[in-house]
Amino acid sequence: MVKQRLSTGVSGLDEVLYGGLLPNRAYLIRGGPGVGKTTLGLHFLAVGVAQGESSLYITLGEAAEQIRDNAKSLNIDAECISFLDLSPNTEFFTQVQTYDIFSPAEVEREPTTKRIVEEVETKKPSRVFLDAVTQFRYLSNDAFLFRKQVLSFIRFLLSQGATVMFSSEGTDTSPDDDLQFISDGVIYLSHSRLGRSVCVTKFRGSDFQHSFHSMELTKTGMEVFPRLQPEVYKQEFVAQMIPSGVPELDEMLHGGLERGTVTLITGATGVGKTTLGLQFMKEAALRGERSVIYTFEEAEDTLLHRSESINIPLSVMKQKGTLSIVEVALLQLAPDRFARLVRHEVEEKQARIVMLDSIAGYRLSLRGENLVRHLHALCKYLQNMGVTVLLINETEHITGEFRATELGISYLADSIVFLRYIEVQGQMRKAIGVLKKRLSDFEKTLREIEITRYGIKVGKPLHSLRRILSGTPEWVGHDSQLK
Repeated sequence: MVKQRLSTGVSGLDEVLYGGLLPNRAYLIRGGPGVGKTTLGLHFLAVGVAQGESSLYITLGEAAEQIRDNAKSLNIDAECISFLDLSPNTEFFTQVQTYDIFSPAEVEREPTTKRIVEEVETKKPSRVFLDAVTQFRYLSNDAFLFRKQVLSFIRFLLSQGATVMFSSEGTDTSPDDDLQFISDGVIYLSHSRLGRSVCVTKFRGSDFQHSFHSMELTKTGMEVFPRLQPEVYKQEFVAQMIPSGVPELDEMLHGGLERGTVTLITGATGVGKTTLGLQFMKEAALRGERSVIYTFEEAEDTLLHRSESINIPLSVMKQKGTLSIVEVALLQLAPDRFARLVRHEVEEKQARIVMLDSIAGYRLSLRGENLVRHLHALCKYLQNMGVTVLLINETEHITGEFRATELGISYLADSIVFLRYIEVQGQMRKAIGVLKKRLSDFEKTLREIEITRYGIKVGKPLHSLRRILSGTPEWVGHDSQLK
């Protein structure tokens, strides 16, 4: 019989633990100062109280009143949580307690243990958080006695029917390896230059999501954003073409883009990459399908204004609920949190087309983490969910030898559509071509593309244009002039 899981009070962490903690077991919360151990303990106890359970907070360091104030500032209801305050008070300093015959550990251990036993037997808590168990080291004469004492204490709490969460303050000089061995689960909280993270390193009796997961401490407490595991998600969908609504472009693509595929739209700055992606979304809106744009560089107002000027009514699409525009603040959104935003749009709002504008902006938001790994996971998830993905990539050079991307991500794309500048009679014009299409054939020629007030206009194949991919295009034959 599968035991019912207990929520940690942090939904993202429950997801990492495949539903939550197993009851009547002991879990160690590790990490340095300021990583969120106390906050997690408060969430764990508060959710128990909200579900009608009794919760007990045993503090050996920080005063109970201060913990309550901190909980209040995080909007965590700690009023119904019972506190056993074993932290030193002001009298300990003013009265200068000394011990002439016995060591301090021998004198303090008995009253501390007695108070804990009495409180637990009286309150019968279902959940207990001990902060921090490493304080017991100062009540023990040696490491063996400390481990024996902690193990005995945890077994006592478990025998009373409690689920126990205890924190440690391990250091290089006083590691907490012994506590990891005696616990049923270990949750490691950390804080580095890449941001905050949580990692489960041990969970007896259950599997869990491995790896480091993004975590944030906000004004409402702790939030965990599990690392995206694309293989977990799968949704049945009908394989069909997604047309652009521009006949000549669809002719180049032999009908359009396939549903559930990734398309890389690449080219130099200002060549029309975003507009081309928006054209597919405009056509999808006419079918009643929802799309979402994640813009990392361009403001929403600017995007709306320039789209209206080229006959792509983004404002109307937003009002009808067929489009969502999400501005992503660079360097302020961890990749796991961004993946959660995408999942919400896909799973809750049924988005069928997702566009990232641009890959360079997304790369900056990763804070130095591996671009290919995160982009691969995100694209694979969207493909498994039957979502058509548009990746906007800006090449560094306007002229010169053609390159699809400088980032080494071409393998992710099922299709590659490229745009680039060409010179015609001393004027700068634009051309469009298809470089790759895995699921169907495509037109191998290039065509001129214009962005007008009426929308996108694609011309006839440029049969007389040569060497465009080499970076030095030239015209041959009689039809070498474009009108």
